[in-house]
Amino acid sequence: MGGGAGSPGTGAAATGAVAGIGAAAGAGAAALCLAVAGWHIGPAATWLPGVRRTLFPGLDGRGDPARVALTFDDGPDPDSTPQFLRALDALAVRATFFVLGARLARWPRLGRLIAGAGHELAVHGWEHERPWLPRPLGDLRDVARATEVVAETCGARPLWYRPPYGVLTGGRWAAARAAGLRPVLWSAWGRDWTAGATPWGVRAEVTRTLHGGGTVLLHDSDVVSAPGAWRAALGALPGLVAECRERGLTVGRLADHGLPAA
Repeated sequence: MGGGAGSPGTGAAATGAVAGIGAAAGAGAAALCLAVAGWHIGPAATWLPGVRRTLFPGLDGRGDPARVALTFDDGPDPDSTPQFLRALDALAVRATFFVLGARLARWPRLGRLIAGAGHELAVHGWEHERPWLPRPLGDLRDVARATEVVAETCGARPLWYRPPYGVLTGGRWAAARAAGLRPVLWSAWGRDWTAGATPWGVRAEVTRTLHGGGTVLLHDSDVVSAPGAWRAALGALPGLVAECRERGLTVGRLADHGLPAA
């Protein structure tokens, strides 16, 4: 005879069913969290030079083997960026500046100076934020906003995106694609953001790993670097450009580097 509504057998079965549903829901939630975390963090493995170089040469910035692309991050800055523009003009070199949207919106005249001198503006995000937590809608908003500021300032839509800290999360990758931008990191950097950086040290660090077709990362601002660290990059430019030319390499913008756009 079946147990009544209040019988011990029925109560135990109901409790077991509820527990089973709860366990399944918990497992589903855990699986969803893992999937979201994987989507967010997985692409960030491209920060590792070996991973980029082997699996994603375009993301590594490798283009025409007869050229080197020269790029700068974190500007524009009214104190430092004009000095880089003067140095590049003296060297007859054009470069790509990955700008922060908030800073360009504050100093649009600097953006027009960069573009007017024949350099290229690209997107480095809106602010220089750390990508600890997934924020896909925030990434979409910030990259789109920065893209529009660059386009309005220069009269042409940018082609490239480099995420802050070079960490390309799933959200940042999706935001770049939605904005019509191609993500590009770098093949060589100067470690020019540290307090102890020197022009000689920056040049040595860049040329240690630089080959034809490579993309160089330097900084024209100390907004997230040690105060005044940009002077090391500025001082390294003449020697770095000279060494590239001695190797038979042309130094220029990403737009001229033979990388396909997004």
